[in-house]
Amino acid sequence: MFEEGELSIAPVYQRKYRWTPTVASTFIESLFLGLPIPPIFVATNENFQWEVVDGVQRISTLITFMAPSLNSLSRIGRSKPLKLEGLTKVSELNGSTFEDLPTALQRYISRQPLQLISLTDKSNREVRYDLFERLNSGAISLTPQEVRSAVYRGEFIEFVENLAKHPVLTSLLKLKAINQNDGTAAEQVLKFFAYKNARNEFTGAVTSFLNDYMVTASRSFDFIKEREIFEKSVRLLSDSLDGKPFLRSKTSVTPLVQFEACVVAIGIMIEKNDAVDQPSGNWPDDPELVASSTGGSNTKAMLKRRLDRATTLFSADGD
Repeated sequence: MFEEGELSIAPVYQRKYRWTPTVASTFIESLFLGLPIPPIFVATNENFQWEVVDGVQRISTLITFMAPSLNSLSRIGRSKPLKLEGLTKVSELNGSTFEDLPTALQRYISRQPLQLISLTDKSNREVRYDLFERLNSGAISLTPQEVRSAVYRGEFIEFVENLAKHPVLTSLLKLKAINQNDGTAAEQVLKFFAYKNARNEFTGAVTSFLNDYMVTASRSFDFIKEREIFEKSVRLLSDSLDGKPFLRSKTSVTPLVQFEACVVAIGIMIEKNDAVDQPSGNWPDDPELVASSTGGSNTKAMLKRRLDRATTLFSADGD
């Protein structure tokens, strides 16, 4: 089904195949031993494919071991089939690929049953998001933005992920190693548009707010205009920092809430045709901006407070 496009693994999940050859081999050994395997959860997507919700590691391991084509292997980030290693119960199979096995054993493992549970057509995006988030809490542990990338696929999420690679944005964001490939940059792009365009709807629940905006933007969005505003905003912010990353004194990573306040405030000013000026002095350490961006900052009042302060800092008549 995977080879023929009937079984879909979202690209963000393909990139998250994490099992080592030893762990993957142990899973294959469990199949040989006839041990019970947890069910695979799938849901029907808009193309009437079965989309894997839970079981990506198991499905990907089967592909790595049994896939007849290198194309399937490359789609899950592998260049060669799995060679079994570290087996203790059927140790005689160590060093073998699927093609190395006798025909009888190939038939045996090919006929081992896997329980599959179809969640039916979950066209409601909020329900789908909840399912992905609940079920994918184990080996691949996705961030909220990575779950969005899997659930809200389409032109808008592709637009967001493309802007997340913008060289000016990447020069501004200095992230922890663990956050460099987990959707953090893409979430900053999403927050830019969500807070700029729908901030009056924010109540303090960030995840549901961003999910709701994903639905709205997926239906109607001026890609040309919004790209231009985003690019101008990050360039102006970068200019105010002389091309350096957005950092406060004595910090080694970008304070994201403070960063989003500044870039969103600039975006709002550009949209209103207000003049954007360069703040003076060590403005990232501005006490009011810092105070409104730290410690219980996810409230509507605090959002307004930090946006107002950032707007003042970047205004021609600001202090």
